[in-house]
Amino acid sequence: MIYKQPRKLIVDEILSFVARSPNTLENSTSSTPTVIVIGAGFGGLAAARFLHNSRFKVVVLESRDRIGGRVLTDHSFGFPVDMGASWLHGVCKDNPLAAVIGKLSLPLYRTCEDKSVLYDHDLESYALFDTEGHQVPQALVMEVGEVFETLLEETKKIREEYPDDMSILKAIDMVLKRRPELRQEGMAHKVLQWYLCRLEGWFATDAENISVQSWDEEDLLQGGHGLMVGGYEPVILSLSEGLDIRLNHRVTKVDWWLHGVRVTTENGKTFDADAAVVAVPLGVLKANLPLFEPKLPAWKEAAISDLGVGNENKIALFFETVFWPNVEFLGVVAPTSYDCSYFLNLHKATGHPVLVYMPAGRLADDIEMLSDEVAVQFAVLQLKRILPTASDPIQYLVSRWGTDPSALGCYSYDVVGKPHDLYEQLRMPVENLFFAGEATSERFPGTVHGAFSTGVRAGVECRERFTERYQDLELFHPVRAEESELVTPLRISRM
Repeated sequence: MIYKQPRKLIVDEILSFVARSPNTLENSTSSTPTVIVIGAGFGGLAAARFLHNSRFKVVVLESRDRIGGRVLTDHSFGFPVDMGASWLHGVCKDNPLAAVIGKLSLPLYRTCEDKSVLYDHDLESYALFDTEGHQVPQALVMEVGEVFETLLEETKKIREEYPDDMSILKAIDMVLKRRPELRQEGMAHKVLQWYLCRLEGWFATDAENISVQSWDEEDLLQGGHGLMVGGYEPVILSLSEGLDIRLNHRVTKVDWWLHGVRVTTENGKTFDADAAVVAVPLGVLKANLPLFEPKLPAWKEAAISDLGVGNENKIALFFETVFWPNVEFLGVVAPTSYDCSYFLNLHKATGHPVLVYMPAGRLADDIEMLSDEVAVQFAVLQLKRILPTASDPIQYLVSRWGTDPSALGCYSYDVVGKPHDLYEQLRMPVENLFFAGEATSERFPGTVHGAFSTGVRAGVECRERFTERYQDLELFHPVRAEESELVTPLRISRM
Protein backbone atom coordinates (compact mmCIF):
# COMPACT_ATOMS: atom_id res chain seq x y z
CA MET A 1 0.00 0.00 0.00
CA ILE A 2 1.41 3.39 -0.98
CA TYR A 3 1.74 5.78 1.95
CA LYS A 4 0.29 9.23 1.42
CA GLN A 5 1.41 11.92 3.80
CA PRO A 6 -1.49 13.92 5.28
CA ARG A 7 -2.07 17.08 3.30
CA LYS A 8 -2.15 19.35 6.35
CA LEU A 9 1.39 18.36 7.31
CA ILE A 10 2.72 19.24 3.88
CA VAL A 11 0.86 22.57 3.93
CA ASP A 12 2.38 23.38 7.31
CA GLU A 13 5.85 22.53 6.05
CA ILE A 14 5.39 24.68 2.95
CA LEU A 15 4.30 27.62 5.08
CA SER A 16 7.28 27.25 7.39
CA PHE A 17 9.44 27.02 4.28
CA VAL A 18 8.61 30.62 3.31
CA ALA A 19 10.91 32.09 5.97
CA ARG A 20 14.60 31.39 5.54
CA SER A 21 16.73 30.12 8.40
CA PRO A 22 20.05 31.79 9.13
CA ASN A 23 22.85 30.38 7.01
CA THR A 24 24.50 27.72 9.18
CA LEU A 25 26.55 25.85 6.60
CA GLU A 26 29.71 27.67 7.60
CA ASN A 27 29.35 26.20 11.06
CA SER A 28 28.52 22.66 9.95
CA THR A 29 30.37 19.82 11.63
CA SER A 30 31.28 16.36 10.48
CA SER A 31 28.09 15.10 12.14
CA THR A 32 25.90 17.37 10.04
CA PRO A 33 23.88 15.27 7.59
CA THR A 34 24.77 15.86 3.96
CA VAL A 35 22.49 15.69 0.95
CA ILE A 36 23.14 15.96 -2.79
CA VAL A 37 20.26 17.37 -4.81
CA ILE A 38 20.37 16.37 -8.48
CA GLY A 39 18.70 19.03 -10.60
CA ALA A 40 18.17 22.76 -10.01
CA GLY A 41 14.63 22.99 -11.32
CA PHE A 42 11.71 23.94 -9.08
CA GLY A 43 11.55 20.55 -7.39
CA GLY A 44 15.27 20.35 -6.73
CA LEU A 45 15.58 23.93 -5.50
CA ALA A 46 12.55 23.54 -3.21
CA ALA A 47 14.08 20.42 -1.66
CA ALA A 48 17.48 22.08 -1.32
CA ARG A 49 16.00 25.22 0.23
CA PHE A 50 13.98 23.19 2.74
CA LEU A 51 16.96 21.06 3.77
CA HIS A 52 19.21 24.11 3.91
CA ASN A 53 16.69 25.80 6.20
CA SER A 54 16.68 22.61 8.28
CA ARG A 55 20.46 22.97 8.72
CA PHE A 56 21.55 20.15 6.44
CA LYS A 57 24.66 20.55 4.34
CA VAL A 58 23.38 20.57 0.77
CA VAL A 59 25.07 20.57 -2.63
CA VAL A 60 22.96 21.01 -5.78
CA LEU A 61 24.30 19.53 -9.02
CA GLU A 62 22.85 20.99 -12.23
CA SER A 63 23.65 19.80 -15.75
CA ARG A 64 22.92 23.16 -17.41
CA ASP A 65 24.81 26.43 -17.17
CA ARG A 66 21.77 27.97 -15.48
CA ILE A 67 19.24 27.15 -12.78
CA GLY A 68 15.49 26.77 -13.24
CA GLY A 69 15.11 23.56 -15.22
CA ARG A 70 12.01 23.79 -17.39
CA VAL A 71 11.44 27.30 -16.09
CA LEU A 72 13.37 29.71 -18.29
CA THR A 73 12.83 33.47 -18.20
CA ASP A 74 14.62 34.99 -21.18
CA HIS A 75 15.66 38.67 -21.34
CA SER A 76 16.88 38.80 -24.95
CA PHE A 77 14.08 41.19 -25.94
CA GLY A 78 14.98 43.62 -23.16
CA PHE A 79 12.16 42.40 -20.91
CA PRO A 80 11.28 39.02 -19.35
CA VAL A 81 9.60 36.31 -21.46
CA ASP A 82 9.01 32.85 -20.02
CA MET A 83 9.97 30.20 -22.56
CA GLY A 84 9.01 27.37 -20.25
CA ALA A 85 6.41 27.38 -17.48
CA SER A 86 4.65 30.75 -17.22
CA TRP A 87 1.36 30.28 -15.30
CA LEU A 88 0.35 29.81 -11.70
CA HIS A 89 -2.45 27.28 -12.08
CA GLY A 90 -4.86 28.05 -9.25
CA VAL A 91 -4.61 31.65 -8.03
CA CYS A 92 -5.58 31.07 -4.43
CA LYS A 93 -4.08 30.75 -0.97
CA ASP A 94 -4.31 26.95 -1.18
CA ASN A 95 -1.75 26.90 -3.99
CA PRO A 96 1.55 25.63 -2.53
CA LEU A 97 3.39 28.50 -4.26
CA ALA A 98 1.02 31.26 -3.18
CA ALA A 99 2.92 32.10 0.00
CA VAL A 100 6.23 32.40 -1.86
CA ILE A 101 4.83 34.49 -4.73
CA GLY A 102 2.87 36.66 -2.31
CA LYS A 103 5.91 37.32 -0.15
CA LEU A 104 7.87 38.40 -3.24
CA SER A 105 4.97 40.69 -4.29
CA LEU A 106 5.06 39.35 -7.84
CA PRO A 107 2.20 40.48 -10.11
CA LEU A 108 -0.12 38.00 -11.78
CA TYR A 109 -2.46 38.54 -14.73
CA ARG A 110 -5.51 36.31 -14.39
CA THR A 111 -6.35 34.68 -17.72
CA CYS A 112 -9.12 32.37 -16.54
CA GLU A 113 -11.74 32.13 -13.82
CA ASP A 114 -12.52 28.89 -12.00
CA LYS A 115 -14.66 27.19 -14.62
CA SER A 116 -13.44 27.07 -18.18
CA VAL A 117 -13.42 24.20 -20.62
CA LEU A 118 -10.01 25.52 -21.78
CA TYR A 119 -8.50 25.36 -18.26
CA ASP A 120 -6.19 28.35 -18.62
CA HIS A 121 -8.22 30.97 -20.54
CA ASP A 122 -11.83 32.11 -20.67
CA LEU A 123 -13.63 31.84 -23.98
CA GLU A 124 -14.21 35.59 -24.07
CA SER A 125 -10.46 36.14 -24.26
CA TYR A 126 -10.09 34.37 -27.62
CA ALA A 127 -10.35 35.48 -31.22
CA LEU A 128 -10.57 32.50 -33.58
CA PHE A 129 -9.99 32.65 -37.34
CA ASP A 130 -10.16 30.19 -40.19
CA THR A 131 -7.24 29.77 -42.55
CA GLU A 132 -8.73 32.29 -44.99
CA GLY A 133 -8.56 35.03 -42.36
CA HIS A 134 -12.27 35.10 -41.47
CA GLN A 135 -13.00 35.53 -37.79
CA VAL A 136 -15.26 32.90 -36.28
CA PRO A 137 -18.40 34.46 -34.75
CA GLN A 138 -18.09 34.47 -30.98
CA ALA A 139 -21.56 32.95 -30.66
CA LEU A 140 -20.35 29.89 -32.59
CA VAL A 141 -17.19 29.66 -30.47
CA MET A 142 -19.34 29.62 -27.32
CA GLU A 143 -21.82 27.15 -28.77
CA VAL A 144 -19.15 24.65 -29.83
CA GLY A 145 -17.43 25.14 -26.48
CA GLU A 146 -20.58 23.89 -24.75
CA VAL A 147 -20.66 20.90 -27.12
CA PHE A 148 -17.04 20.09 -26.33
CA GLU A 149 -17.73 20.27 -22.62
CA THR A 150 -20.66 17.90 -23.10
CA LEU A 151 -18.41 15.50 -25.01
CA LEU A 152 -15.90 15.47 -22.16
CA GLU A 153 -18.65 14.79 -19.63
CA GLU A 154 -20.00 11.96 -21.78
CA THR A 155 -16.57 10.31 -21.88
CA LYS A 156 -16.92 9.75 -18.14
CA LYS A 157 -19.90 7.49 -18.86
CA ILE A 158 -17.82 5.57 -21.39
CA ARG A 159 -15.11 4.83 -18.85
CA GLU A 160 -17.71 3.64 -16.33
CA GLU A 161 -19.07 1.15 -18.86
CA TYR A 162 -15.75 -0.17 -20.15
CA PRO A 163 -13.24 -1.62 -17.68
CA ASP A 164 -10.38 -1.38 -20.15
CA ASP A 165 -8.86 2.05 -20.61
CA MET A 166 -8.87 3.81 -23.96
CA SER A 167 -7.73 7.14 -25.36
CA ILE A 168 -9.91 10.18 -24.90
CA LEU A 169 -10.01 10.49 -28.69
CA LYS A 170 -11.52 7.01 -29.02
CA ALA A 171 -13.98 7.77 -26.22
CA ILE A 172 -15.10 10.96 -27.97
CA ASP A 173 -15.63 9.00 -31.19
CA MET A 174 -17.80 6.54 -29.28
CA VAL A 175 -19.83 9.38 -27.79
CA LEU A 176 -20.42 10.88 -31.24
CA LYS A 177 -21.72 7.54 -32.51
CA ARG A 178 -24.13 7.36 -29.59
CA ARG A 179 -25.17 10.97 -29.83
CA PRO A 180 -24.94 12.03 -33.47
CA GLU A 181 -26.60 15.35 -32.64
CA LEU A 182 -23.27 16.39 -31.09
CA ARG A 183 -21.45 16.02 -34.39
CA GLN A 184 -20.29 19.28 -35.91
CA GLU A 185 -20.03 20.17 -39.58
CA GLY A 186 -18.27 22.87 -41.57
CA MET A 187 -16.88 25.73 -39.49
CA ALA A 188 -18.27 24.24 -36.28
CA HIS A 189 -16.24 21.06 -36.88
CA LYS A 190 -13.08 23.13 -37.28
CA VAL A 191 -13.80 24.96 -34.04
CA LEU A 192 -14.33 21.62 -32.29
CA GLN A 193 -10.94 20.46 -33.57
CA TRP A 194 -9.41 23.62 -32.17
CA TYR A 195 -10.86 22.79 -28.73
CA LEU A 196 -9.28 19.37 -29.03
CA CYS A 197 -6.00 21.07 -29.97
CA ARG A 198 -6.16 23.14 -26.78
CA LEU A 199 -6.83 20.01 -24.72
CA GLU A 200 -3.75 18.44 -26.29
CA GLY A 201 -1.77 21.53 -25.29
CA TRP A 202 -2.85 21.07 -21.67
CA PHE A 203 -1.47 17.51 -21.67
CA ALA A 204 1.39 18.22 -24.13
CA THR A 205 0.44 15.21 -26.23
CA ASP A 206 -2.05 14.13 -28.88
CA ALA A 207 -5.56 13.08 -27.86
CA GLU A 208 -4.89 9.54 -29.05
CA ASN A 209 -2.35 9.20 -26.19
CA ILE A 210 -4.43 10.66 -23.33
CA SER A 211 -6.07 8.20 -20.93
CA VAL A 212 -9.83 8.61 -20.62
CA GLN A 213 -9.65 6.99 -17.19
CA SER A 214 -7.24 9.59 -15.83
CA TRP A 215 -7.55 12.79 -17.88
CA ASP A 216 -9.41 14.59 -15.07
CA GLU A 217 -7.53 13.13 -12.08
CA GLU A 218 -5.46 16.26 -11.48
CA ASP A 219 -6.66 18.54 -8.68
CA LEU A 220 -7.61 21.90 -10.18
CA LEU A 221 -7.29 24.60 -7.54
CA GLN A 222 -9.73 27.47 -7.23
CA GLY A 223 -9.06 31.00 -8.41
CA GLY A 224 -8.43 30.43 -12.09
CA HIS A 225 -4.99 30.77 -13.64
CA GLY A 226 -2.53 33.63 -13.50
CA LEU A 227 0.25 34.50 -15.93
CA MET A 228 3.49 35.49 -14.20
CA VAL A 229 3.79 39.00 -15.64
CA GLY A 230 7.47 39.38 -14.79
CA GLY A 231 8.31 35.73 -15.36
CA TYR A 232 9.12 32.96 -12.91
CA GLU A 233 12.78 33.96 -12.58
CA PRO A 234 12.36 35.94 -9.32
CA VAL A 235 10.92 32.85 -7.61
CA ILE A 236 13.80 30.69 -8.85
CA LEU A 237 16.35 33.24 -7.65
CA SER A 238 14.65 33.45 -4.26
CA LEU A 239 14.71 29.68 -3.81
CA SER A 240 18.37 29.47 -4.83
CA GLU A 241 19.70 32.27 -2.64
CA GLY A 242 22.61 31.10 -0.50
CA LEU A 243 22.59 27.53 -1.84
CA ASP A 244 25.72 25.70 -2.97
CA ILE A 245 24.84 25.09 -6.62
CA ARG A 246 27.33 23.56 -9.06
CA LEU A 247 26.41 24.36 -12.66
CA ASN A 248 27.62 22.30 -15.65
CA HIS A 249 27.66 19.19 -13.45
CA ARG A 250 25.69 16.57 -15.37
CA VAL A 251 25.19 13.53 -13.15
CA THR A 252 25.90 10.25 -14.94
CA LYS A 253 25.86 7.74 -12.07
CA VAL A 254 24.41 7.39 -8.58
CA ASP A 255 25.84 4.67 -6.35
CA TRP A 256 23.68 4.17 -3.28
CA TRP A 257 23.74 1.98 -0.20
CA LEU A 258 22.05 1.90 3.16
CA HIS A 259 23.79 4.91 4.69
CA GLY A 260 25.30 6.81 1.81
CA VAL A 261 25.44 7.81 -1.83
CA ARG A 262 28.21 8.60 -4.27
CA VAL A 263 27.32 10.76 -7.25
CA THR A 264 29.53 10.89 -10.34
CA THR A 265 29.31 13.70 -12.89
CA GLU A 266 30.18 13.83 -16.58
CA ASN A 267 33.30 15.85 -15.87
CA GLY A 268 34.66 13.03 -13.69
CA LYS A 269 33.98 14.57 -10.29
CA THR A 270 32.50 12.53 -7.45
CA PHE A 271 30.43 13.72 -4.49
CA ASP A 272 29.70 11.69 -1.35
CA ALA A 273 26.75 12.31 0.94
CA ASP A 274 24.34 10.63 3.33
CA ALA A 275 21.40 10.91 0.91
CA ALA A 276 20.34 12.28 -2.45
CA VAL A 277 17.24 14.00 -3.80
CA VAL A 278 16.70 13.04 -7.43
CA ALA A 279 14.89 15.94 -9.11
CA VAL A 280 15.63 14.88 -12.69
CA PRO A 281 12.95 15.37 -15.39
CA LEU A 282 10.95 12.28 -16.32
CA GLY A 283 12.21 12.41 -19.90
CA VAL A 284 15.81 12.14 -18.70
CA LEU A 285 14.98 9.29 -16.32
CA LYS A 286 13.37 7.48 -19.25
CA ALA A 287 16.69 7.75 -21.08
CA ASN A 288 18.26 5.79 -18.18
CA LEU A 289 20.11 8.83 -16.90
CA PRO A 290 21.63 8.86 -14.45
CA LEU A 291 22.67 5.23 -14.05
CA PHE A 292 21.73 3.87 -10.61
CA GLU A 293 23.93 1.25 -8.97
CA PRO A 294 22.38 -0.95 -7.73
CA LYS A 295 19.43 -0.63 -10.09
CA LEU A 296 16.27 0.95 -8.78
CA PRO A 297 13.55 -1.49 -7.69
CA ALA A 298 11.32 -2.88 -10.43
CA TRP A 299 8.29 -0.90 -9.16
CA LYS A 300 10.25 2.34 -9.45
CA GLU A 301 11.52 1.53 -12.93
CA ALA A 302 7.95 0.65 -13.95
CA ALA A 303 6.74 4.10 -12.87
CA ILE A 304 9.47 5.74 -14.95
CA SER A 305 8.65 3.57 -17.94
CA ASP A 306 4.84 3.75 -17.79
CA LEU A 307 4.29 7.47 -17.19
CA GLY A 308 4.09 9.55 -20.35
CA VAL A 309 6.08 12.69 -21.07
CA GLY A 310 4.79 15.10 -23.68
CA ASN A 311 6.12 18.10 -25.53
CA GLU A 312 4.99 21.70 -25.85
CA ASN A 313 7.20 24.46 -27.19
CA LYS A 314 7.13 28.22 -27.53
CA ILE A 315 8.15 30.45 -30.39
CA ALA A 316 8.16 34.02 -29.08
CA LEU A 317 7.78 36.69 -31.78
CA PHE A 318 8.75 40.27 -30.92
CA PHE A 319 7.17 42.84 -33.25
CA GLU A 320 7.80 46.53 -33.76
CA THR A 321 4.12 47.40 -33.41
CA VAL A 322 0.87 45.67 -32.43
CA PHE A 323 -1.34 44.68 -35.38
CA TRP A 324 -3.56 42.05 -33.75
CA PRO A 325 -6.84 42.20 -31.77
CA ASN A 326 -6.76 43.08 -28.07
CA VAL A 327 -7.45 39.54 -26.86
CA GLU A 328 -5.34 37.12 -24.85
CA PHE A 329 -5.26 34.34 -27.41
CA LEU A 330 -5.45 34.16 -31.20
CA GLY A 331 -6.58 30.81 -32.58
CA VAL A 332 -6.43 29.14 -35.99
CA VAL A 333 -9.23 26.63 -36.64
CA ALA A 334 -8.75 23.80 -39.13
CA PRO A 335 -10.17 20.37 -40.12
CA THR A 336 -7.79 18.51 -37.76
CA SER A 337 -6.36 19.34 -34.36
CA TYR A 338 -2.84 18.94 -35.80
CA ASP A 339 -3.49 21.82 -38.23
CA CYS A 340 -5.00 24.08 -35.55
CA SER A 341 -2.82 26.50 -33.61
CA TYR A 342 -2.86 29.35 -31.13
CA PHE A 343 -0.85 32.40 -30.11
CA LEU A 344 -0.58 33.89 -26.63
CA ASN A 345 -0.80 37.69 -26.72
CA LEU A 346 1.70 38.97 -24.15
CA HIS A 347 0.87 42.58 -25.03
CA LYS A 348 -2.46 42.38 -23.23
CA ALA A 349 -0.85 41.17 -20.01
CA THR A 350 2.57 42.88 -20.09
CA GLY A 351 2.36 45.76 -22.57
CA HIS A 352 5.09 44.28 -24.79
CA PRO A 353 4.32 43.59 -28.50
CA VAL A 354 4.97 39.85 -28.34
CA LEU A 355 2.99 36.87 -29.60
CA VAL A 356 3.94 33.37 -28.49
CA TYR A 357 3.15 30.46 -30.79
CA MET A 358 2.59 27.29 -28.72
CA PRO A 359 2.61 23.96 -30.62
CA ALA A 360 2.12 20.76 -28.62
CA GLY A 361 2.31 17.01 -29.10
CA ARG A 362 3.31 15.65 -32.50
CA LEU A 363 3.32 19.15 -34.00
CA ALA A 364 5.84 20.32 -31.40
CA ASP A 365 8.02 17.31 -32.16
CA ASP A 366 7.85 17.99 -35.90
CA ILE A 367 8.75 21.66 -35.49
CA GLU A 368 11.78 20.73 -33.37
CA MET A 369 13.18 19.01 -36.45
CA LEU A 370 13.37 22.41 -38.16
CA SER A 371 16.04 25.07 -37.72
CA ASP A 372 15.12 28.09 -35.62
CA GLU A 373 14.77 30.22 -38.74
CA VAL A 374 12.42 27.77 -40.48
CA ALA A 375 10.44 27.17 -37.29
CA VAL A 376 9.87 30.93 -36.98
CA GLN A 377 8.85 31.10 -40.65
CA PHE A 378 6.31 28.35 -40.00
CA ALA A 379 4.87 30.21 -36.99
CA VAL A 380 4.68 33.50 -38.91
CA LEU A 381 2.95 31.68 -41.78
CA GLN A 382 0.25 30.49 -39.37
CA LEU A 383 -0.14 34.06 -38.17
CA LYS A 384 -0.40 35.48 -41.69
CA ARG A 385 -3.05 32.90 -42.55
CA ILE A 386 -5.39 34.63 -40.09
CA LEU A 387 -3.98 38.18 -40.25
CA PRO A 388 -2.79 38.74 -43.85
CA THR A 389 -1.32 42.16 -43.03
CA ALA A 390 0.86 40.77 -40.24
CA SER A 391 4.43 42.07 -40.25
CA ASP A 392 7.57 40.01 -39.69
CA PRO A 393 9.07 39.89 -36.19
CA ILE A 394 12.15 41.93 -35.40
CA GLN A 395 13.41 39.29 -32.92
CA TYR A 396 12.41 35.78 -31.93
CA LEU A 397 13.05 33.00 -29.44
CA VAL A 398 12.54 29.25 -29.95
CA SER A 399 12.34 26.58 -27.24
CA ARG A 400 13.23 22.94 -27.82
CA TRP A 401 12.18 21.03 -24.73
CA GLY A 402 11.77 17.72 -26.54
CA THR A 403 15.39 17.53 -27.68
CA ASP A 404 16.99 19.45 -24.80
CA PRO A 405 19.25 16.77 -23.25
CA SER A 406 18.49 18.12 -19.79
CA ALA A 407 14.72 17.84 -20.29
CA LEU A 408 13.81 15.41 -23.13
CA GLY A 409 10.21 16.49 -22.90
CA CYS A 410 7.98 19.11 -21.40
CA TYR A 411 5.77 17.57 -18.71
CA SER A 412 4.09 14.30 -17.77
CA TYR A 413 0.70 12.82 -18.64
CA ASP A 414 -1.29 9.62 -17.97
CA VAL A 415 -0.71 6.96 -20.61
CA VAL A 416 -3.62 4.85 -21.83
CA GLY A 417 -3.90 1.68 -19.75
CA LYS A 418 -1.63 2.84 -16.94
CA PRO A 419 -2.82 3.81 -13.42
CA HIS A 420 -2.74 7.39 -12.15
CA ASP A 421 -0.97 6.34 -8.94
CA LEU A 422 2.25 5.92 -10.93
CA TYR A 423 2.99 9.53 -9.96
CA GLU A 424 2.96 8.56 -6.31
CA GLN A 425 5.00 5.46 -7.11
CA LEU A 426 7.64 7.63 -8.76
CA ARG A 427 7.71 9.92 -5.72
CA MET A 428 8.21 7.17 -3.12
CA PRO A 429 11.72 7.11 -1.57
CA VAL A 430 14.09 4.19 -2.07
CA GLU A 431 16.21 3.88 1.06
CA ASN A 432 18.17 7.18 1.12
CA LEU A 433 17.11 8.27 -2.38
CA PHE A 434 14.28 10.78 -2.47
CA PHE A 435 12.44 11.93 -5.58
CA ALA A 436 10.92 15.26 -6.60
CA GLY A 437 9.55 17.03 -9.66
CA GLU A 438 6.23 17.56 -11.42
CA ALA A 439 6.08 13.89 -12.52
CA THR A 440 6.12 12.84 -8.84
CA SER A 441 3.02 14.88 -7.99
CA GLU A 442 -0.16 12.81 -8.01
CA ARG A 443 -2.33 15.85 -7.26
CA PHE A 444 -0.66 18.47 -9.45
CA PRO A 445 1.27 16.77 -12.28
CA GLY A 446 2.64 18.97 -15.03
CA THR A 447 2.62 22.13 -12.91
CA VAL A 448 5.18 24.36 -11.23
CA HIS A 449 3.38 24.19 -7.90
CA GLY A 450 3.35 20.40 -8.23
CA ALA A 451 7.12 20.36 -8.67
CA PHE A 452 7.56 22.80 -5.80
CA SER A 453 5.38 20.86 -3.35
CA THR A 454 7.11 17.56 -4.14
CA GLY A 455 10.46 19.22 -3.51
CA VAL A 456 9.31 20.32 -0.07
CA ARG A 457 7.89 16.87 0.58
CA ALA A 458 11.18 15.21 -0.42
CA GLY A 459 12.91 17.53 2.03
CA VAL A 460 10.45 16.57 4.77
CA GLU A 461 10.95 12.87 4.13
CA CYS A 462 14.72 13.23 4.05
CA ARG A 463 14.70 15.18 7.29
CA GLU A 464 12.53 12.57 8.99
CA ARG A 465 14.85 9.80 7.83
CA PHE A 466 17.72 11.43 9.76
CA THR A 467 15.79 12.28 12.92
CA GLU A 468 16.98 9.30 14.94
CA ARG A 469 20.54 9.30 13.66
CA TYR A 470 21.06 13.00 14.42
CA GLN A 471 18.60 13.50 17.24
CA ASP A 472 21.27 15.19 19.37
CA LEU A 473 21.67 18.04 16.86
CA GLU A 474 19.39 21.03 16.57
CA LEU A 475 18.60 20.33 12.95
CA PHE A 476 14.92 20.07 12.73
CA HIS A 477 13.59 23.45 13.71
CA PRO A 478 13.60 25.76 10.69
CA VAL A 479 12.49 29.28 11.46
CA ARG A 480 8.74 29.66 10.90
CA ALA A 481 7.28 32.65 9.16
CA GLU A 482 5.09 35.05 11.05
CA GLU A 483 1.39 34.78 10.27
CA SER A 484 1.48 38.17 8.55
CA GLU A 485 4.05 36.84 6.10
CA LEU A 486 2.00 33.78 5.25
CA VAL A 487 -1.13 35.66 4.24
CA THR A 488 0.50 38.23 1.93
CA PRO A 489 -2.15 38.64 -0.77
CA LEU A 490 -1.36 37.83 -4.40
CA ARG A 491 -1.19 40.81 -6.75
CA ILE A 492 -3.75 40.02 -9.45
CA SER A 493 -4.91 42.05 -12.43
CA ARG A 494 -7.24 41.47 -15.37
CA MET A 495 -6.95 44.10 -18.08
